[in-house]
Amino acid sequence: MADKNLSNVVNELENSPVNSHQAQQNQQKKNDRRHQDALNHDKSTDLEHL
Repeated sequence: MADKNLSNVVNELENSPVNSHQAQQNQQKKNDRRHQDALNHDKSTDLEHL
């Protein structure tokens, strides 16, 4: 099975933007995914037991 991150990079490289607007839209999608990922991983764990 192929590495998921590597597959995503290949997919992004295959989709070259047609104009600057499309390039900006692609960049915004990436930023939104990163922001959502950060929100999903923002839950601090209970470290009182250490």
